[in-house]
Amino acid sequence: MTIDIKAEVDAVRRIGAVPKILDVVGRMTGMGFVAIARVTSEQWVCCAARDNIKFGVGEGGELKVETTICNEIRQHGKTIVINDAQTDGAFCNHPTPAMYGFRSYISAPIILSDGTIWGTLCAIDPKPRKLDKPEILGSFQLLGELVAAQLELNQRLEQSQADLRISQADLLDERKTAELREQFIGVLGHDLRNPLASIDAGMRILLKNLDTPRASEIILAIQKSVLRMAGLVDNIMDFARGRLGGGLTVKRDAKQPLTPVLEQVVAELKSAWPEVAIEASIEIEEPINCDRSKMGQLFSNLLGNAITYGDQGKPVRVSARTINGVFELAVTNYGAPISDKAMDNLFKPYTRGDRPSLQGLGLGLYIASQIAQAHGGTLKASSNAERTRFVFEMPQAIGSQSVSEHHGQET
Repeated sequence: MTIDIKAEVDAVRRIGAVPKILDVVGRMTGMGFVAIARVTSEQWVCCAARDNIKFGVGEGGELKVETTICNEIRQHGKTIVINDAQTDGAFCNHPTPAMYGFRSYISAPIILSDGTIWGTLCAIDPKPRKLDKPEILGSFQLLGELVAAQLELNQRLEQSQADLRISQADLLDERKTAELREQFIGVLGHDLRNPLASIDAGMRILLKNLDTPRASEIILAIQKSVLRMAGLVDNIMDFARGRLGGGLTVKRDAKQPLTPVLEQVVAELKSAWPEVAIEASIEIEEPINCDRSKMGQLFSNLLGNAITYGDQGKPVRVSARTINGVFELAVTNYGAPISDKAMDNLFKPYTRGDRPSLQGLGLGLYIASQIAQAHGGTLKASSNAERTRFVFEMPQAIGSQSVSEHHGQET
């Protein structure tokens, strides 16, 4: 089919978050040229671009689709990552990198809800780049999903306005959803940029002087940044799944013990923050009927929050126990109390307590509350001048089915 180039460019231009998306991709990957492309079997059209390497293709620009790797993605619908075309086993002899003068490449399909591949979010650079990191792949694919969701949202809005079949309240709700996605992209770009910069700076110092006495300190800082980025990506993906449909899914399994998962979370955070004392008491009656992976994420978010906001000169206390058939997990930190205003919004997305300067998407407690809800449990917080305490409680009524699946929908 022949693309209406102006219509496709205008459709992408109406997504206010597109410049942020392109900027986030460029900063996150280090790639010089980033584009959103409409791809069919006959045409490759650039609908938006960020070009810092003078590649020379802007809005409305076309490439011969058969010369692009995006054409292959259109056919199989999978993300392609090339760290270095010259050494890549699958693409070292591929004609496209040499034709367009790039060595690194990443592209994810933009897939509409009916399964149609609309196009791609792609990036190239003349230099090799390390792109096959989980945090980069997860974030890159998520941004492609957001573009697809926004394209369909705008199309629905235009159709609804054309036939006047939806109410003004529905339109307002759709616009709020669009604004939330754009806010999410902006926050994502800001919060991933800093740990990436920290990792880059630390690696540069180590590469220049491997024998520096600060090596262990720098490596620890890099580990903290990686851990924080991994947590950001986990929370982002869960948040996006809830917003884009389907809700949070948990798979409960009463066959495997939960204690090792909780102990691992404590060990990981002790390693990342050795200066903070974590006192843990884990005495639970196994097995606990839960999704062990999601429960580890809930615990990690609560413990990370306590370390971040608590007085780091005082210990963080963790308690996990089973009382009268109820599993209870509590995390307590000491320091400044949470204000009444912050307490009212504590489990809402994009909130960061009383210290907004701290890093993070403000999704940790929100995701923890959604995991609690999906398990049929409760997550409550209390705070005073002495201490702040989060308590998760979940009844342990195990029926004949030891494995079950539950979808936690947003309210």
